Amino acid sequence: MKRMPVVFVGHGSPMNAVEENTFTRCWKDIADSIPRPKAILMVSAHWVTNGLKINGDAQPKMLYDMYGFPDPLYEVVYNALGAPELAHRVSQLLNCEVTVDKTRGFDHGNWSVLSKMYPDHDIPLTQLSVDLSRSPEEIYQIGHELQALRDEGVLIIGSGNVVHNLRWVDWDATEGYAWADSFDKMVRDHILKKQHLSLINYAEKGEIARLSVPTMEHYLPLLYILGATTMDDEVRVYNDARTMGSLSMTSYVWE
Repeated sequence: MKRMPVVFVGHGSPMNAVEENTFTRCWKDIADSIPRPKAILMVSAHWVTNGLKINGDAQPKMLYDMYGFPDPLYEVVYNALGAPELAHRVSQLLNCEVTVDKTRGFDHGNWSVLSKMYPDHDIPLTQLSVDLSRSPEEIYQIGHELQALRDEGVLIIGSGNVVHNLRWVDWDATEGYAWADSFDKMVRDHILKKQHLSLINYAEKGEIARLSVPTMEHYLPLLYILGATTMDDEVRVYNDARTMGSLSMTSYVWE
């Protein structure tokens, strides 16, 4: 079997789950351009834990973990089967303790993206948490330990945002603030040049990093994914855009 790619998606607003726009069409284009996976391992910014966890439920429930949005968003159902065997495989691969959680459902960082990428809901799916007790270096190492899954037909997807600062969101803005543009483009340049250490040490970029990543949960999925890449991978960039002032939609495929 050909080695599977790995994907990072800038997921933005939950409303993308019920809208058709440039961003969601690109997500579908990504799915159409890569081999069909046997299973999906998703790392979503919206499952934050203290200690690493993975979903081991065979039929995970939906989580509507957002508030104040229009009713149609709460009617979205993504009823893909869980992947307990994949969850077990992940726990075997990792050189750290990982708790199998059979109570956690699929959050909107997961289903808002996959409902566009794989709308038939027919690929088994599990989700790995964003462990805020670990350093960026440790998160990157976890991704590296998951690399073997790529040779087993598993698609690893990180769902977050390189730039994510809700305090600065302007719902009417269609572009990004200057600092958001600068940080997002800096990250893109480091990704294309495969300068992963600079991305692990993103905080050293000063004020633009502080504004773009005020909390780490939306950035860390990128580091999981970077860890699962190899220096031989080629990179494709999708949705190279900032919106609402302080959200980056930029997405990447390594293959």
